[in-house]
Amino acid sequence: MDAYKILLVDDEPDILAFLKYNLQKEGCEVFTANDGAEGLKLAEQLRPHLVILDIMMPKMDGVEVCRQLRNNPDTSHILIAFLTARDEDYSQIAALDIGGDDYITKPIRPRVFVSRIKALLRRLDRSETTEQEETTIEVADLVIDKERITVLRGEEEIELAKKEFELLSLLASKPGKVFTREEIFNKVWGTDVIVGNRTIDVHIRKLREKIGDNYIKTIKGIGYKFEF
Repeated sequence: MDAYKILLVDDEPDILAFLKYNLQKEGCEVFTANDGAEGLKLAEQLRPHLVILDIMMPKMDGVEVCRQLRNNPDTSHILIAFLTARDEDYSQIAALDIGGDDYITKPIRPRVFVSRIKALLRRLDRSETTEQEETTIEVADLVIDKERITVLRGEEEIELAKKEFELLSLLASKPGKVFTREEIFNKVWGTDVIVGNRTIDVHIRKLREKIGDNYIKTIKGIGYKFEF
């Protein structure tokens, strides 16, 4: 891997040492924090390419750290992976819904861990090649600004979580096109990210709650499409 800057946040010293060792072997510049509050402060100072967060931590849990990073324009672009022993569906959905890019459960083998991190960091390389793409989508009465990560309906700004925004941007980019569930997973979560089967459905439901039911149509057994 290139010399990516990675911040590890976990309250278990052994876990921090294990992850740091394996990432440094790959040429990464690695920083560590022992609790959520310290992790948030370091992330704001260092602006790393990737933050790897435990969920259950003292002072501030990983979900709240992620929420604050996503709400700060200076850190909203940072990749965030949750690393935790909790593997319940609701924890996974909550972590991704708040803006996480991946969810990795403990314990994990070093080679698997490094492979998942490489897959995440490849997104940075892909984003550099698509900078010239259209940054604003105007469809129906919505204006979707991919640079500012905002959705406007007239003068009203609709607040969306990161994955909700990416999902809406994808569907609205080609009104009338049916996106299969596999296509949505690949383009919004990435082919190397494993998420629960209900993840898309949960995000679609929340999108409909925020923008209305009349934009996104379910194509039973296939996927979804944007229409107006």
